[in-house]
Amino acid sequence: MSRVPLSVLDLATVREGHDSADALRGTTEIARTADDLGYARFWVAEHHNMPAVASTSPPVLIAHVAANTSRIKVGSGGVMLPNHMPFVVAEQFALLEALHPGRIDLGIGRAPGTDQATAAALRGGSPHLTVEQFPDHLGMVLALLGDDRVPAERISRLRATPEPRTYPEVWMLGSSTYGAQVAAALGLPFCYAYHFAMSSDVDAAVRLYRSGFKPSPRYPEPHLMVSASVLAAETREQAQFLAGPSRIVALSLRTGRLGPIVSPESAATHELSDLDRGVLAQLPGTQYAGTADDVVAGLDALVERTSADELILAGAAYDPATRQDSLARIAKAWGLPK
Repeated sequence: MSRVPLSVLDLATVREGHDSADALRGTTEIARTADDLGYARFWVAEHHNMPAVASTSPPVLIAHVAANTSRIKVGSGGVMLPNHMPFVVAEQFALLEALHPGRIDLGIGRAPGTDQATAAALRGGSPHLTVEQFPDHLGMVLALLGDDRVPAERISRLRATPEPRTYPEVWMLGSSTYGAQVAAALGLPFCYAYHFAMSSDVDAAVRLYRSGFKPSPRYPEPHLMVSASVLAAETREQAQFLAGPSRIVALSLRTGRLGPIVSPESAATHELSDLDRGVLAQLPGTQYAGTADDVVAGLDALVERTSADELILAGAAYDPATRQDSLARIAKAWGLPK
């Protein structure tokens, strides 16, 4: 059976009893495993001021991961554009592309990737960094990275790199219909964050993206990637046990009780209030936790529902080795070409 490519999304999660350096070493090992197993892309996210996440600067981490892998495409899932001046983003990714031609993805998002106070600290009160300016800033990044549909006067005499031979692949990310419509209007590939977005929104987002897609010179056809949270293990019971920490992380994000990711043992004995149980019952998105066959069945159904051209696999685990084992099981069951 022919299946769509699979990719990997990582947050460099910090676990209890360990530090950021351990988390980043774990991410590097997970990336190497994904590279060896035949996954198409390895993306890292941008989050700030979160005890459980060491992925604060995607360009820095992308440079490290790309230098420690050989084949897999490496990118951002994503860079939160309202936190940065567009010229800086374009220069960073032009440089990454020059270092690793044909292997760099620039996934762009509109959310802050943090709380409002931290977002304000990142932006320094600049009137030039607001969500309202997102469309204009996105256009500037595209122009600086070789999209000649954007009027030249938008970038004046600016150049993101002196002599580019190739450009990074630019993606629009989103967890709502807004991102889908932007991607469609600009003829960009689109990644829908189904692992944490309301599951009912995915159908509308996919419909708007495909029906409204305007071909662009680089992308004559729409290209959709959908994320899912996964964890595969030898048995369903083991998978549910190992997935416990990811559910506590999701709960802590929504209740403001942030901390490093706990062990499966701690997650299993974590006392839940009635409010906690209500929050967990209403968590949006998807998680497929079970045997590799269970996970693959869920992913097959997701592809059938969305007609996705790719899937990107998220999912926090306490031990990086757990995630590596999960990715290996899924790759084998999916039939990834090495």
